[in-house]
Amino acid sequence: MAESHGGAKGQPANAHTEADGGHHGGGFPPFESSTFASQLVSLAIFFVILYVIVSKLALPRVGGAIEARQNKIEGDLAEAQKLKDQSDAALKAYEGELASARSRAQAIGNESRETANAQAEAERKALEEQLAKKLAEAEKTIASTRAAAMSNVRGIAADAAGAIVQQLTGVVPDATSVNAAVDASLKG
Repeated sequence: MAESHGGAKGQPANAHTEADGGHHGGGFPPFESSTFASQLVSLAIFFVILYVIVSKLALPRVGGAIEARQNKIEGDLAEAQKLKDQSDAALKAYEGELASARSRAQAIGNESRETANAQAEAERKALEEQLAKKLAEAEKTIASTRAAAMSNVRGIAADAAGAIVQQLTGVVPDATSVNAAVDASLKG
């Protein structure tokens, strides 16, 4: 078996954990009335020391951290407001430029349309003038062709009338009387 430490042989292994059985007096030392005064003085000294340490060292650090954080938040908010104002100004400038560009584009479109309309009108007038000249020439040609045809018709009508009278009567008619009848018939 294993040897036990700190005791005589034959004693159980947990024998060294037992108390002597002797009592030192009252109960729990913080509750003894004879030590209250010294405990209160010690408590007051430690409280003052702890208060001084906390108020001189810990609180300024915590307060500085809180103040730095508050300053950082305020700085970030100010920067965000500044950037928002800049973006609003940029948006207004963009909208102004966009409206200006739209009005310029509309003016250019109107000008182009007016130029195209004026050019089309000029081309139309030139074409109308050309067509009027061609029409006048065509009317002159038609009139000369009609006059030539009418002179030929008169001769053809006189020959045909003479041939018809000769066929019907068997006698060749006089040319002046046939011409007079054709002229009377042509006048209406």
